[in-house]
Amino acid sequence: VAVAALDAEAEGVGHGGRDYFRPMADTPDGWDALDDFVAHEVTYDGARKTVYRKGEGPAVIVISEIPGITPAVADFARRVVDLGCTVAMPSLFGEPGRPISTPYAAQSLAGTCVSKEFATMAAGRTSPVTVWLRHLARDLHDELGGPGVGVVGMCLTGGFALAMMVDEEVVAPVLSQPSLPFPVGKGRKRDLGISAEDLARVKERVDEGICVLGLRFTGDPV
Repeated sequence: VAVAALDAEAEGVGHGGRDYFRPMADTPDGWDALDDFVAHEVTYDGARKTVYRKGEGPAVIVISEIPGITPAVADFARRVVDLGCTVAMPSLFGEPGRPISTPYAAQSLAGTCVSKEFATMAAGRTSPVTVWLRHLARDLHDELGGPGVGVVGMCLTGGFALAMMVDEEVVAPVLSQPSLPFPVGKGRKRDLGISAEDLARVKERVDEGICVLGLRFTGDPV
């Protein structure tokens, strides 16, 4: 497992970074219209979510951080498209395209805390929403082919990339500042946010040669 530390001030963003709530958008009100993406309604196991797609080539699933698909997250996805990939951004919470703000982030975070899809406090448990995301990864790989699917999880969703690599379709998991379960107490702070069964499978895949890239900001308490 590879872990890299980023300087939050150098990057200008991060947990508690001074520019974390800096507006980044292409509309006067700060929203990103996302009109260069194609929105698809996707349903697995009765759960319906909107997935925003753009690009051509192997699939990369970009899972946004709290509060949702902000203009900054969308711009990151566009950079991935420019590398020659098809990006799929599932909307798991928040309002797609809405700019970040402290009240908006708090509202979205509160929603995930009461949702059964996210294991925000339980140690040794995989968030149920990752099952839906694994369905998405399999379908994308069946459609687009290539060596496999890349997954980028961010903050609250950072560990989802690790949970998704239990399936062979996921070959490039990237964990960007994973924060679940919330680090309340030493046990949760050490926890990876996946079940023992899933962790055993992850270790098998690492032994088979799959690389896991983990990233955090220097001094990030989460």
